[in-house]
Amino acid sequence: MELLVKNAYVYDPANGIDGEKMNIAMRDGKIVESVNPKKAMVIDASGMIAMPGAVDIHAHICGPKVNKARLLRPEDHMKDVEVKTAVTRSGVGHSVPSTFTTGYRYARMGYTTVMEPATPPLETRHTHEELADTPIVDKACFPLFGSNWFVMEYLKNGEIEKCAAYVAWMLNSLKGYVIKLVNPGGNETWAWGKNVENIDDQISTFDITPREVIRGLCEVNNLLNLPSPIHLHANALGVPGNYEVTLETLKCVEDLASNGKPAMHLVHIQFNAFGGRDWTSLSSKAAELADYVNKHDHITTDMGQVIFTDTTTMTADGPWQYVLHGISGNKWVNHDVEMETGSGIVPYRYKRKSYVNAVQWAIGLEFALQLKDPWKTCLTTDHPNGGPFTEYPRIMTWLLSRKARSATLRRVNGRARRRCALEDLDREYSLYELAIVTRASTAKVLGLKNKGHLGVGADADIAIYQIDPSKMSVSKDYKKVRKAFRRAAYTIKDGIIVVKNGEVVESHLGRTYWVKIDASKDIFERESNFREKFEDWYSVRLENYPIDEHYLTRSTPVAVKTEI
Repeated sequence: MELLVKNAYVYDPANGIDGEKMNIAMRDGKIVESVNPKKAMVIDASGMIAMPGAVDIHAHICGPKVNKARLLRPEDHMKDVEVKTAVTRSGVGHSVPSTFTTGYRYARMGYTTVMEPATPPLETRHTHEELADTPIVDKACFPLFGSNWFVMEYLKNGEIEKCAAYVAWMLNSLKGYVIKLVNPGGNETWAWGKNVENIDDQISTFDITPREVIRGLCEVNNLLNLPSPIHLHANALGVPGNYEVTLETLKCVEDLASNGKPAMHLVHIQFNAFGGRDWTSLSSKAAELADYVNKHDHITTDMGQVIFTDTTTMTADGPWQYVLHGISGNKWVNHDVEMETGSGIVPYRYKRKSYVNAVQWAIGLEFALQLKDPWKTCLTTDHPNGGPFTEYPRIMTWLLSRKARSATLRRVNGRARRRCALEDLDREYSLYELAIVTRASTAKVLGLKNKGHLGVGADADIAIYQIDPSKMSVSKDYKKVRKAFRRAAYTIKDGIIVVKNGEVVESHLGRTYWVKIDASKDIFERESNFREKFEDWYSVRLENYPIDEHYLTRSTPVAVKTEI
């Protein structure tokens, strides 16, 4: 099939294209130099902008904790129903939508790739089953390693190569894509009713610290030559004054960037940019963290922006969820996954008139606006922790328009408004910069070479919006811009029109990416008693642990060559 988009204002930062009026040609799901306009299907995009399909680097959309959250929140479903059409299935869910609804809602906004950022290894089979049920978008999942017994034992003994061999086996077995750490050592310590407060605390039952786990897995990532750096949910998340722990965490891997790649991607930085001694003195330390990231190239981030709404918080940071349960008084789920990880789930409402919530809202935007290089961050809400992904268009307008930010600022807690720096920040993102933080930067951090750009050979994933930059001020007309980003004029996935005028007109299954590591030696050759330890520690036999490739929809392995 051939498709031609004509006369669009194109924003493609990876190729340096900033609002140039041009055509985009597609054939067989890829961007090509040209097609025959007499044979191709033609979309006249005059008076519209075109960008690569958006890429979400961090959204909890599938897996056991998401499914438990759906069970916990019937009220979340009742108020938000997806009606069946001739093309789409019915579904439900405001903050934890059902799988089909998730795919449709991303596609309507012009998103074509989404990453599930935290899957318990033992339960990743469930994650893949739900990813297989999520239509249109391409996806991948990130297994958790930050409290894994094998990892901590190898690192405690200084056995980096054995740890690398184990991680390689795990990623191959689970069909995972990224090494993910959440509150390293925190869940293991939480199993004993405690937590780690900083990166030099001892982890219960293991003579090792979070600093050693973080550095060790950075070294493992380098040994394996994985396409993306480790993704870290830092220690002390959600604690007043935690920015000091965050800075120390960033500093501890300054020497571990490799082959021009960052050493670490710090996720949802807003939740780790808190100043103050307690909740009454909570303050924003976005400026301090932005200053550090501005001066260093070994780190990338995403925002974790808060939205004023009812949502569902969920994270593998079990001890923090218990704290949030105590603060909010809301219902709570705690889950422990053998010797690998854990999780917690708590419903929560972010309120404009809450001092704490208003400060949190300001932090995410302050960080993004004070960051000099937008290639160092990505737009996220840590869905659904900071708010549902369906509110991304609102964040886009806050970045694009000081007027939009001021309209919200006037309605937030007065003390928070007076104490935050947001009102004094004049910067407004351009559409080019917005395309960076929603597309180009995200794909680059993930190492997805066919995503986030419109160069020849890229996947034919394109979003077209009813925004005419020659006639419309994206700053002044922010409400129209927000409406346009909510409902794409066209979303093209693999060269197929899947959304037209904000409605899903075609639904098919996207790819599932995973890293296929060509390691020189297998973990079983590296450690003869691995099987014995596994079957002592786990409730399943080793043969039942690896996931067959047939569990994945449109399995797309990313080959990785390494010597360990």
